[in-house]
Amino acid sequence: MKLKQTTERRISAAMRILLVVVLFLANMALIVWLSFFLQTNATLVYLLFEVVAVIVAIHLSGSWGSASYKLAWNIVLLALPVAGLVMYALWGGGAQRKKQMLHPISPPAHKDYEYTRSKDYVAKMEESFPTWAREARLMVKHDFMLYKNTAVTYFPDGDSFFGDLQARLEQAERFIFLEYFIIAEGKLWDRIQAILEDKASRGIEVKVIFDDFGCITRLSPETVEQMRRRGIEVKIFHPVHQYVNRLYFNYRDHRKIFCIDGDFAYTGGINLADEYANIIKRFGYWKDSACLLDGEGAWGLTRLFLHMWERLGGRFHDEYDYYRPHGPVQAEGWCQPFCDGPMNNPDNPAQELYLQAISTARNFLYITTPYFAVEDSMLDALCVAADSGVDVRILLPGIPDHKYTYLAAGAYFDRLLSHGVRIFEYTPGFLHSKLLLADGEMAVVGSVNMDYRSFQLHYECGTVLYGMPAVEHITRDIQDILTRCREIHLAQWRRRSIFRKLSERVLRIFTIWM
Repeated sequence: MKLKQTTERRISAAMRILLVVVLFLANMALIVWLSFFLQTNATLVYLLFEVVAVIVAIHLSGSWGSASYKLAWNIVLLALPVAGLVMYALWGGGAQRKKQMLHPISPPAHKDYEYTRSKDYVAKMEESFPTWAREARLMVKHDFMLYKNTAVTYFPDGDSFFGDLQARLEQAERFIFLEYFIIAEGKLWDRIQAILEDKASRGIEVKVIFDDFGCITRLSPETVEQMRRRGIEVKIFHPVHQYVNRLYFNYRDHRKIFCIDGDFAYTGGINLADEYANIIKRFGYWKDSACLLDGEGAWGLTRLFLHMWERLGGRFHDEYDYYRPHGPVQAEGWCQPFCDGPMNNPDNPAQELYLQAISTARNFLYITTPYFAVEDSMLDALCVAADSGVDVRILLPGIPDHKYTYLAAGAYFDRLLSHGVRIFEYTPGFLHSKLLLADGEMAVVGSVNMDYRSFQLHYECGTVLYGMPAVEHITRDIQDILTRCREIHLAQWRRRSIFRKLSERVLRIFTIWM
């Protein structure tokens, strides 16, 4: 029976993907035909397209935004003026078009006392961690409040995360909210789904958001329908077939948020799938991480879910204040949940957070990420930090999940290594954890990768931790990861093949579409 369901799910997913591919290829064929037709039969019209393409390229070059984005589109516009203009009109993704992708609902407003409290917390931070108070102030300016009275638990692997999550789910009394890029049918999801359905049957408010592209081969329509029949409210983020003509499926909900009763909220890099707890093996050992916020900081993540749910057209059973934590928890340090997404462009809070952390670090800066494809500003910041004496280390997978992203990352290694940045590869398998650790005082745990997609295209989230005991746990975890890594050295790296060097350079140009 299980095998039959899996087979049916894969066939259904294959048909949906095939439909998307066929429609996409049809769009491309029409664009190419139009280009050749005008070039052959309407020379003056084609010349007009060339002139307009140059004007658009000049306008794009002078606009605010990502250098990689502008370079890639300028190449297409100037090399293929007709096709490039049509493609840019359809898929260029202006700010107004991005705002049309979701319902224009304002986020739940912060209370005046929350701003006042955050400013007071920043002032107190300046007494203990003056260097990191600037970081907190930057994020408050982006409307992400600073919280104290929050106990943070760090989970260095999927097994410990899912164990804690299941125990707290079984104790839920008011509501359960979850928002994930991947929900995959399997042993873990079967357990979670059973708990969710049981809670919904008892009148507890259960809401689920999942990304359609991330789940297209992992979660069947039958399972989704079953959840709805049993009282679970479900919203699907950007169904892939719905926006083929605009390539909106390029904008994905990559966030990982699990909220329980307002008092507890999880985030990190872990999706709801068996490989994240190594129940099944994919790309060797799957190394990941997450954290739990217990206390007033949980509201920061719950608020993000409330916002997304409303933007997808959903409603709530109660007013916003019902979903706040019951009370504070006595704990050291501060935390600051945040999010990012394409609607922020050209401002990118996550990217600014990382740039500020890199420039603020004084002793060491460690970053774990499964993908590495950054803008020149980020690359420059890493190199300057290393040149100034900061011990900068980037930890990457030893067994990548995508060969092309692995090759694209290599395009940056020569420059990083020549400036003293140390690069490590996790030999046991796939390092999917997304962490930033600075000076043993500040850390970021979340869904953000060090690549263009996370900083520009995806909806992301995470939590900044300042002076919390969890930062020490993250430090020990990264030190343990380093013992299982091989280091890449500059002399060794420069001996790689010519074919690989050429592949890296070509792929780097098109990282915005990877």
